[in-house]
Amino acid sequence: MITRMDHFTIVTDQLQSTRHFYVEILGLREGPRPPFPIAGYWLYVGPHPVLHVIAVERMPEPRRGVLDHMAFRAEGLAATLERLDKHGIAFRIIRAPGETRTWQLFCNDPNGVEVELDFAEAEVAPADWKARCAT
Repeated sequence: MITRMDHFTIVTDQLQSTRHFYVEILGLREGPRPPFPIAGYWLYVGPHPVLHVIAVERMPEPRRGVLDHMAFRAEGLAATLERLDKHGIAFRIIRAPGETRTWQLFCNDPNGVEVELDFAEAEVAPADWKARCAT
């Protein structure tokens, strides 16, 4: 029945800072979006829209859903750490347990959504990566 994950949708009362986080910092690309009557963005990886951002005047109360976090496969661990540091974005990073020691980096977007970036185990982190993690 299900063939693949299609996209996530988040709502935000901080549309421009949310776009900046996902496009300028994490590297998603803004792409075509149907002419919905409400502001927002469709953000792409390659030819695929993976994140839909919808603007709201104020965040719903209570917040909807039980999504814990969203995860993306990523490349360029050291450069990503530098970019997060440059923009003052707190993060934590761990090595996944088991045989495949994937690097897992966690940070929050401007709306408080936790984002996980997974990097190949062969990537090399800076020597001071533990000291640069948020507590």
